[in-house]
Amino acid sequence: MPIWAAYFVGGLCQIGKVLPSRNVVILHGDGNKKAIYNDEDDIATYTIKAIDDPRTLNKTIYISPPKNILSQREVVQTWEKLTGKELQKITVSKEDFLASMKVLDYAQQVGFSHYHDVFHEGCLTSFKIGDEEEASKLYPEIKYNTMEDFLKRYV
Repeated sequence: MPIWAAYFVGGLCQIGKVLPSRNVVILHGDGNKKAIYNDEDDIATYTIKAIDDPRTLNKTIYISPPKNILSQREVVQTWEKLTGKELQKITVSKEDFLASMKVLDYAQQVGFSHYHDVFHEGCLTSFKIGDEEEASKLYPEIKYNTMEDFLKRYV
């Protein structure tokens, strides 16, 4: 399952941030676990295409555009390239991240656990799918939004 660009990429994958940082960014672990990001409009476009496609009947379709499989560090590097400014990077280890969750209420722990699974465990890219089940390969005529294009709106 991809994660939404508007919620994650806009804030450079930092919890509670929806706009890119200009000075400092907090990286989960070493920032190198890959995730799959999608612009919400692209998700809608692929969904509409799949509804009437007999190839997708009774199948799970994954939306994993190759250019949008990035680590948090790569998202940050893309932002730095666009702004021409290097951000100070602070890393938070898996252990420290998990320890910080202990004081949170249940609802907050659920949200934090998603960040843990995605950015510390790499759960979105830990399995393989066939080409016939990936939307950007099923519909190569659709030009999906890259995360570089997505971040340009914040420059």
